[in-house]
Amino acid sequence: MNKKNIQIQVGLDENKVPETIEWSATDNKEDRMMKAKAMMVSFWDPAEKAALRIDLWTKDMMVDEMADFFFQTMMTMADTYVRATNYRDQGEEFKTFARDFFKKFQEKQQAEETK
Repeated sequence: MNKKNIQIQVGLDENKVPETIEWSATDNKEDRMMKAKAMMVSFWDPAEKAALRIDLWTKDMMVDEMADFFFQTMMTMADTYVRATNYRDQGEEFKTFARDFFKKFQEKQQAEETK
C-alpha cells in the first residue's frame, strides 16, 4: 500500500489562540510549509457513526475571508457529495444554499458599510 502524509503545524499565542497555520503534503510540489489562515478537517468515525472535526482559524482571519472560505468550502462539499453519491439534485440544492448564504453575507456587509 502506498502511503502519503499531510502535516499541519499550528502556532499558538499565550492564550492558546492560533496565530499561524502551516501545512504540507507528500504530493505537494512545494518543498516547504504552506501558510493558511483557516482550516477545517473532518474524519468519519465508522464505529461511532460520527464526524470528528478540527476547525481552526488565526486571529488575523477577516470576516470577509471567513465568508469566502465557507462559501468555497460548501461549493466543494457539494461537488464531493455528487461524486460520492451521484445525487446531482441534492448537490445543486446545496450549491443554491451556499450562494444564498454568501449573498446574505454580502448584504449584511453592505448594510454595515452604509451605517
